[in-house]
Amino acid sequence: MRAVRQAFKILDYGKPNTVKEIMLTYSTPLQYLNDISTWLSCVQDPDHLPTLIVNTAARMMQAKASSLLLLDEDGETLRFEVATGPKSEEIKKHELKVGQGIAGFVARTGEPLLVEDVTKDSRWHKTISKNIEFKTKSIACSPLKNHSQVIGVLQIIDRKDDRPFDQDDLDMLNVFANVCSEVILHARRVESANRKNRELTDLAGEKYKIVGNSREVKKAVSEGLKVANTKASVLILGESGTGKELMARMIHMQSSRKDFPLVVINCGALTETLLEDELFGHEKGAYTGAVSLKKGKFELADKGTVFLDEIGEMSLNMQTRLLRVLQEGVYCRIGGNQDIHVDVRVISATNRDIEKEVAEKNFREDLYYRLNVVKIKMPPLRKRINDILLLADYFLEMFKKEQSRPELEFMPSTVQILKNHFWPGNIRELKNAVERAVIMCEGPKISPDDLPFSSSVKKESIQVESCDLKLAVHEFKKQFIVRMLESVNGNRTHAAKILKIQRTYLSRLIVELDIKGV
Repeated sequence: MRAVRQAFKILDYGKPNTVKEIMLTYSTPLQYLNDISTWLSCVQDPDHLPTLIVNTAARMMQAKASSLLLLDEDGETLRFEVATGPKSEEIKKHELKVGQGIAGFVARTGEPLLVEDVTKDSRWHKTISKNIEFKTKSIACSPLKNHSQVIGVLQIIDRKDDRPFDQDDLDMLNVFANVCSEVILHARRVESANRKNRELTDLAGEKYKIVGNSREVKKAVSEGLKVANTKASVLILGESGTGKELMARMIHMQSSRKDFPLVVINCGALTETLLEDELFGHEKGAYTGAVSLKKGKFELADKGTVFLDEIGEMSLNMQTRLLRVLQEGVYCRIGGNQDIHVDVRVISATNRDIEKEVAEKNFREDLYYRLNVVKIKMPPLRKRINDILLLADYFLEMFKKEQSRPELEFMPSTVQILKNHFWPGNIRELKNAVERAVIMCEGPKISPDDLPFSSSVKKESIQVESCDLKLAVHEFKKQFIVRMLESVNGNRTHAAKILKIQRTYLSRLIVELDIKGV
């Protein structure tokens, strides 16, 4: 490992003599081969590997020049990736066809080749040497392979002492070339994996993008970006479907914790017992059915972020446990007595009037202030009317790609309905409506009939000319509640929260208004 430490100590690609300095730490060619696979394999940057390889080959073989040629994607052309020697830049302007010249011959056969005097070899392609005015006498050339497939050629030209290369030189070059092949392939795999990760990250970023030009949205995004790179806890407020989780993801991805997990948990979807188990985990045997140790979300999110959605639904007992984690960064699994230390950032969200919950003693005041270091409000869609069509077009493009239907577009009448709809379910309802429309649309134009609510609106439309105010109010209530229930897939509890009424009162209204089928 001495070579690894030495290499990385002085390796600086900005210095032209870096590789030369590294290689001076060796005294024999055998030392090169003994350590080269160790420190060379640590280099995972394909842009710098060719330079490192040719410089090492030239130094190791005491050659006047060395070059690395790689096959293009067509598998028919060899291009000079990098070269050393007095004509290193000129030679990179040239290329060879497979089978052309000595390097081309090696690429075609996949076998190493030694030529003591190129002037006496019919395979010698003297055009390049003539063009760059570089006199060549002896060449040793070895293929770079991926299993049996040639990916390139490594060649050395003329000894510094003017003696021709011999078989021992070729054998050593071939061993070195085999090592370099593995390193190049490893670097390509790393680069491919990194590229895929970048693509996935870009896709995820597009999927969780916050879209909008309204003043309210810009304000929320600006506040999120300001707080992102701090350690502060964030409380996100807003109705269901306004994009609170999107904001949490944006904050996480813009923070120094972005390379660590973002763990999301919906506090309102679980009972107190299940929520405790999800957040803190349990020890083996902690209760009947606990057959193995389970890590909690806080442990899984160590050094990352925990997003607690619907924090207002959390029981007072759970609030007490959560407060300790926020204050001390310590907790115990269920059934355990060993302190677990975690470093997590907590972002929470609620659609409740949290200050009212604190005043009514339903939410701990100390926890509220701990969570509410920075408060961000996500506006409802009805307060950002100018963003409705922007969002609709954004979702349309997304689902057009998913469904492979690039020709789809909204009819003008559909656009009008989208603009006029109340959107009680906010952005989530709009997204679902566009997705359904894309699926249901049979032609290139999305009509009002493809929307999930257009038919009910037409059927229940109020005939202003023939009804009194009492009937109009009755019909409006009926239409409004139907559309609300449709937007939340018939979930009365969810609808009641949005409407800020008791679920029992909503059920009574449904009976009184004779609402059926939702």
